[in-house]
Amino acid sequence: MNRFSLITVLALSVLCICTGCDREINTESPYIEGLTIDNYPIIDGSTSTLPLNTVIACELMGLNYQWQENKKDNASKTWSIEPRIKGNLRKKFDRVVRSSQTHNSYINLINREADIVLTARTMSPDEKKYAEARGVSLIETPIALDAFIFIVNPQNPVKSLTTEEIQNIYTGKVTDWRELGWLPATHEAYPLPIYPYVRNPNSGSQELMDLFVMKDLEYFAGLPVYEERLVFTMAGMLDRVAGNSLAIGYTVYYYNEQIIRPGEWLNTIGVDGVHPNQQTISDRSYPYAAEVYAVIRSDTDTSSITYKVYKWLQTEAGKQAISKSGYLLN
Repeated sequence: MNRFSLITVLALSVLCICTGCDREINTESPYIEGLTIDNYPIIDGSTSTLPLNTVIACELMGLNYQWQENKKDNASKTWSIEPRIKGNLRKKFDRVVRSSQTHNSYINLINREADIVLTARTMSPDEKKYAEARGVSLIETPIALDAFIFIVNPQNPVKSLTTEEIQNIYTGKVTDWRELGWLPATHEAYPLPIYPYVRNPNSGSQELMDLFVMKDLEYFAGLPVYEERLVFTMAGMLDRVAGNSLAIGYTVYYYNEQIIRPGEWLNTIGVDGVHPNQQTISDRSYPYAAEVYAVIRSDTDTSSITYKVYKWLQTEAGKQAISKSGYLLN
């Protein structure tokens, strides 16, 4: 073989290897016998649990992954955990690792269009009624810890509110920040009206708001409501608060700290004198610590890959994977 022919063969060999590298990645699980990308269960979930969902899949199939910064525009950005794969393998991965948002993922599980759901809350009353009408019951198992938090604009000097004060804001009993300790530097008597944003019904954070704070209280009818958009989801609430010095809103701790990482453009406030952080959430001294759940249908075959993945999440190896995503262990 002459020199030119040898170079040509080597170049073609390299090309074949590179174009086929995606197919050469072995996705056979080091933890669950027989599990690969081709029979991996469809795992759906909330916006905030997508990084957890991704880490679980990558750990189970031995795939590399990393945190990645995603710039939406010049001013805002989000962070995500991305598997270091591409091509056909990435398409397969995205078909089974999903984020349909909390309510939609529960509906998909009930409709047998998903096998496992990862979410920061249990079923809402509407979802329970829907499941009962379909003859479906679910098993909701806590696997990690998150927290429900309140956010304000950095120009707001209020550092903490009591649960009663938050209730008074959202029932309309308190409508001015001066009643909560925000005094203008000049002490002038101009108003500081509160703009308390709320999420749409059945969204994950709205259900937590109802569970932890409002319970059976009635919301003030004149509240500015953030209607959920398909693209922006929870980020819309944060954008509203960041753009309005008189606003208050809410989200979950993990989403704010790991996915948004707002830095100086949002402040998290304490509740009942306790500020949310890893320590206060872990020891549950922060009053709105919230469990993260792995959810399956109660009729899931115990010999199935789906059930084996669900049980693996409760093992020591599963807990280590959960920690790698940045979540606190339950």
